[in-house]
Amino acid sequence: MKIQESQRKPKIAISVDKNLLELVDSKVDGSVIRSRSQAIEFFLRKGLQGQTINTAVLLIKGGHQENMLKKLKGKTLIKSQIDFFIQYGISNVYIVTQHNKNINLLLDEISDAKINVEIIEKDAKGNANALESIKDKVKNSFIVMSGDTYNNFDLLRMIKKHMEIDKLATMGLMTREKITGYGTAILDGDFIVDFQEKPKQSSTNIVNAGIYIFKPEVFELFDNASSLEKDLFPKLARMKQLVGFFTYGEYEHLG
Repeated sequence: MKIQESQRKPKIAISVDKNLLELVDSKVDGSVIRSRSQAIEFFLRKGLQGQTINTAVLLIKGGHQENMLKKLKGKTLIKSQIDFFIQYGISNVYIVTQHNKNINLLLDEISDAKINVEIIEKDAKGNANALESIKDKVKNSFIVMSGDTYNNFDLLRMIKKHMEIDKLATMGLMTREKITGYGTAILDGDFIVDFQEKPKQSSTNIVNAGIYIFKPEVFELFDNASSLEKDLFPKLARMKQLVGFFTYGEYEHLG
């Protein structure tokens, strides 16, 4: 028996700007979009899909894979990272790395993951070069995190800020009394206007938390870039295309 549309979908009443409603009505062509309701549903779904982030990438050197197998709060780092992503609606995780003796152990750890987790092996000169391996796999904004880093904070707030400001990249930030070993950021409002990777001295104690959100268009800036920190982030900062977001959460670097 055919189920009528009114039986399957709840009816709602909304107020819409007249000009916007006329624009919606203009999209009703009688074939692909046959009604006002279908037009509203179509464009609402399309808009929400563009605002959804469902992909994350973990970047880890082959020689550092053992850090992902270290225990943190009773479970391996990689399992903690996957659980973090699941909590915020991520359904695809790519681990970009190189072949190493620990690769089979890593495969065992992700074998029972509740979401799709895929290991991509790529011999790369740097993490920017490694990230390019997923270029054809992303159509919307995506998350990137250092593979030997544990972050636990409100990722939805970071995603919301990335979407609202609508720039090429958003970087997770935190403050540290000692900046040794960290990349540092200088802010002008929401924007990172200068980024230096592991400087000996700095006028700021704002540092990189090792987690980022990128729009796929960022790959257009990857020519001759091998390092995200040394080649890409300073360029994005100069272009005012790098937004800063303070994570205010847990952070551990297991390197």
